[in-house]
Order: sequence, then structure tokens, then C-alpha cells
Amino acid sequence: MRPRRGLSLLCIIACLSYSVILAIWYAVNSDRDYIHPILTQLIPAGHCACQTSTTFQCSTCLSCPDLALQQPTTPTTPTWKFEYPRDARNDTLDQSQCRVAFPGLFEDIARGKRHWRSQGGLVTEDLDAIPIQYGMARAFISQGNLHVVSARANGEDHRKKILGVLSSIHRALVANRDRADQRDIEFVFSVEDKVDDVTNPEHPVWVFARTPTEEGVWLMPDFSFWAWDNAFNYIGPYDQVVDRIQRLDLPWDQKIPQLVWRGKPSFAPKLRRALIEAARDKPWGDVRQVEWSTGANVLKMEDHCHYMFIAHVEGEFQPYSSKGHLWGLTADRKSEEVALTELVGRSYSASLKYRQACNSVIVAHKLQYIQHHHYLLISEGPQQNYVEVERDFSDLADKIEPLVQNTTAAAQIAHNSVKTFRERYLTPAAEACYWRELFEGYSSVWNSTVDVWSSRHGKERGLRYESFLLLPSPQQLEFRAEMAFSGPIA
Repeated sequence: MRPRRGLSLLCIIACLSYSVILAIWYAVNSDRDYIHPILTQLIPAGHCACQTSTTFQCSTCLSCPDLALQQPTTPTTPTWKFEYPRDARNDTLDQSQCRVAFPGLFEDIARGKRHWRSQGGLVTEDLDAIPIQYGMARAFISQGNLHVVSARANGEDHRKKILGVLSSIHRALVANRDRADQRDIEFVFSVEDKVDDVTNPEHPVWVFARTPTEEGVWLMPDFSFWAWDNAFNYIGPYDQVVDRIQRLDLPWDQKIPQLVWRGKPSFAPKLRRALIEAARDKPWGDVRQVEWSTGANVLKMEDHCHYMFIAHVEGEFQPYSSKGHLWGLTADRKSEEVALTELVGRSYSASLKYRQACNSVIVAHKLQYIQHHHYLLISEGPQQNYVEVERDFSDLADKIEPLVQNTTAAAQIAHNSVKTFRERYLTPAAEACYWRELFEGYSSVWNSTVDVWSSRHGKERGLRYESFLLLPSPQQLEFRAEMAFSGPIA
């Protein structure tokens, strides 16, 4: 009897384990509007299980940036001030103008300098120790020109993101009136969402986002400032998207006094389910899952701007249309009914800056990942430019309801967001200034020379950006300059 009882107990345990696994799988992958609260508690946090969120004690960034970046003034120094829209697209601002125009934008560069100075600086051997994985590239700047040493792309998405970064760097270089005096530097960058997907966070890799503990990396603007385009979509350059949104935005008093969000709950389910439940049955909530098979609840990007409040959830931006295409235009560039919706749960969310293009209040949970412009996020005080809630959205109602009752206060937050981000820190001028400050900050801890010529191979170590751009796509996918063909002109 005992062996039979033991076998029965084992079967019961196996059945219970299978049931729990099945329940967790269902909770994680279901896109139904409602699942039982017990199931939501079973959902693992995954990438959302951060120990440290980026709650910036940085309300002074707009007025008191890193002291090392402030420009000395004398009685004879001419007064220059950034003016929108006059200077918004001026990517030729010099260093002193950049620092006057964008106080607080270069905080992470200053942090990177302090970190690497404490490590004794950077040398070529530090880069040699970094394996170039898919989604990474190595390049150098010499005499103000960009050269590509190697690049690895796992498909067209990687390749275009790498090209976007290289193109942004090239644009910032050629717009610099003092490019000939630019100190030579060599660097490695990654276009992957997460640092630990491709490299050790102690390596000096240039990345789009980092966690507070990843102190060795340097933050750079993401690829979509240049343009976002692949086989399924055409979003275009970021400043073009902003222009489109501005033309279609509504006056504040015509906006819908609700919080809007659209998405697929199975992407980052822990965060998204928490948001859906926090807003469920609330008169101020228009938070819904999208049904791609039917097109139900699909909302155009510009229609998000018609709401007073827009919810933001971390994760990768994947905007789809009601016809299954990505947001923008299809490959043949014909218009589609499109929607800003999907934030696939990988790490940072590239969609934040698109939402900040709206004259609306951004409502975001405490962020796990830092991007280069996040130091300008202010969650309280007279310069407040967004509303911050807990990662489980437990205080969402407490934060939203007073603003729904007092839309004048909400309007001021939205106004501050527009003035801070759309009209200043996310302009083309700010992006170019950030790149050049990154070159300057990185060069201040770069202790090696940059070899332009390879004696071993009897040729240049890197291919000029202009030439790399003209290579056939397959050659850009797996590129090493030392293997690049060079022969006589026919």
C-alpha cells in the first residue's frame, strides 16, 4: 500500500505543478482584457524586476547642471540665449552655446568621465577586450572624420540601427565648425536594448540605455533620432514625427480628460496588467488592450495626443497598425490607419520621446532604465513635466484624480513638458550638442592614440563612413575593415 500511496502523492504533486505552470503560462501570454487577480500575482516580473529604479534627485538639472560644464563669463562675454524655434534645428551650435542652451543634458557624460577617471582612464586594450557581438560596431574619429573598423548585424533591423547611429555621429561631426580640432578617439557601441545582452556593463560601450548600476557604459541618443525604417514601416526622422504631431495636436481645452493607453498585455505583462487593473472602471481611464485580429481599440499616434493624459510603460516600442503593419507608412509608402500601441517588454522604451511630443501629461511608473535625456524628467515642483507613479501603479488613482479635477494644474505640467522636451532637449540642436559633448567627454579620459593605418595589413584600419554607407547590405552585416576589398581603379 505504501508504494501505491507514494505514487499517488507523486501524481498529485505533478498535476498541481503542471496546473501552476499552465496558469502562469496563460497569465503571461493571454491578451484578454481581464484575468483573475490570483493569476496576475503569479506573473513573473521578468525584465521588470528591478531592484533600483531611476528616481532622479535631479530637479536642479534645469537650473544647476554639473559645475564642470558651466561656461565662465566675463563682463565682455556677449549674451546668447537659446530661442525656439530659431535655434531648434541649428546643429552647428558651438560648445559654449550648447552648454548655455541645454543645462542638465550632459549629466550622464559627466558621470561617465568621473567613473573612468577613477579607473585610470581608457586605452585601446580596453576596447580590444570587448567581443563585437551582433548589434555592435567599433569605430574611430580621426581629424574630424568617422571611420568604421568593424560591425556585426543580425539582419536588417540591426544593420539599419547601426547605420542610424553612424549617420547621427557623422552629422554631428560635419556640423562642427571646429571639427579639424576634434581629438581622435576610438569607441565601441551597441544597438541592442539591454547592455547585458551583448557585453559586460563594466566595459566602456556606448549604449541607448542603462540601469543605475551599469556605470561603465556611456549613454548616446538612440537610432530613431536619425530615422526609423524597416521592411514593414516608415516612421521617419524624429523631428519629422514631431512636426506631424504638432500639426494634428489639439488645444488643451479640447482634449479628452482621460488617461489613454493601448497595448498588448502579454508584452511586459506584470507592468501592463497592473496598469489595466489600476484604471479599470475608472471614469478617467481609457486603458485598453488591442485586438490585432479585429483591429479593435486601435488608436492612431496623433489621436493619443487628443487626450490630456498619456500612460507610459517601459519596454521596446513596436507601433502597429490596424492592418497588422507597423506604424507609419507601408513599404510602398501608402498611408495606413496606424496606432501607437506596442511597447514590447525588453528594456527602455523608445516611445517616451514620441509621447513627449504631445502637449499632454505623461504618466510613467518609476523607470528602471536611463536614457540620455532622462535627467530632465521632473516629477514635482514648479517645473514638474510628468507624473511619476509606483511600478505597480498602486497610486495611479491618487495621482490622476486631483489633476482631472484641476485641469489647470494638469495643463501646466503638459506645458512644462513641451517647453522642456519638444521645444528644447529633444530638438535636432540638442541631439547634435549631446553627440559633440560625448566626443569631448570621452576624449578627456581616452589615453591612447588612434592608429589610422594598419602596418600588418598595409591599409587603413577603418573604412570612412561615406564609403561604408555605399557598401552592399550583405557586406555591412558582417564587416571588418581589414578584410574590405580595395584594388586598383579600372
